[in-house]
Amino acid sequence: MKIAAITDAFQRIYELADSFVDSFAQVKLIPLLLGMVVFILYLSMRALALYNTLGAAYPDERIPYRNIWGAYIAAYGFNNVVPARGGDIIKFFLVKLSVPGSTYPAIGAAFVVESIFDLTIAIPVLTFAFTEGVFPNTPELPKLGTLDLSFLSTDPQLTLFLVTGLALMALVAFAFLSRRVVAFWFNVRQGFTILSDWRRYIREVWLVQFGGWLLRCAAFWLLLDAFGIGGSVRNVMLVLAINAAAALVPFTPGGAGVQQALLVTVFGTAAVVAAYSVGQQVAIAVISIAVGFLALLTIFGFRSFGDVRRAGKAHRADEKAAGGR
Repeated sequence: MKIAAITDAFQRIYELADSFVDSFAQVKLIPLLLGMVVFILYLSMRALALYNTLGAAYPDERIPYRNIWGAYIAAYGFNNVVPARGGDIIKFFLVKLSVPGSTYPAIGAAFVVESIFDLTIAIPVLTFAFTEGVFPNTPELPKLGTLDLSFLSTDPQLTLFLVTGLALMALVAFAFLSRRVVAFWFNVRQGFTILSDWRRYIREVWLVQFGGWLLRCAAFWLLLDAFGIGGSVRNVMLVLAINAAAALVPFTPGGAGVQQALLVTVFGTAAVVAAYSVGQQVAIAVISIAVGFLALLTIFGFRSFGDVRRAGKAHRADEKAAGGR
């Protein structure tokens, strides 16, 4: 009985693996490539929104958009190969380097401004997904299986809201312990400058990010089509909701496994869904790393992500030694 059960289990694993490989072999190349191009355009729109926020904070400085774009793309690429969002540290440094006279508290506040849109869009997306009745109940989320390449995961932008919010809270805690409290809060307020003009914020940040979000939807539509699940408004919304939900479930480091488990729960057909999930993550990781590395090399003159991290640490140490910001 036990031998038969083990044999059956191995047979099921073999059939699943064979179906998984077969699903990969049937990937449509044109939608896949178009999806990657559209995804880079989405990141470019996100970078433009950040650029506009920084422009409001530093109106007298000449800020090259290509530098902000390069910092954004490079950070996103690095986040796809290193856990704990190490790319955000790179983004902090590269943006600081690109904005003359800028401070880390102001840049951190600008990142929080960027994340306001993510919260406003995540709420209706998650609401739609749960009203569809395809999501498991909240108490069942911890029981979901775990199979993920978390270091290649495409972290939803809601994660950025949570991470930057925590970073800002840490900066606030530091401010109360610092002798430069007044200067600190001045710099934080400077990063929030664009929020003082809501019309400008809507026009130059929220609507720009909304345009980027539509491009992200288009990219996921193409990827769903490329991997045989089928692009549709409903499927795209569900994928966006799954990305957001995976970031909110703290049961595994980095949401490992939750995204795949939710995809299988929502779409079924484990082999096809696994091929889509892993394939999407790998494709986005590869294109963002390649474009990010190219940006580092051509815009900033760095030859590796490691060089950026070392330069950032050295830069911060020099500022502290000089009593800087």
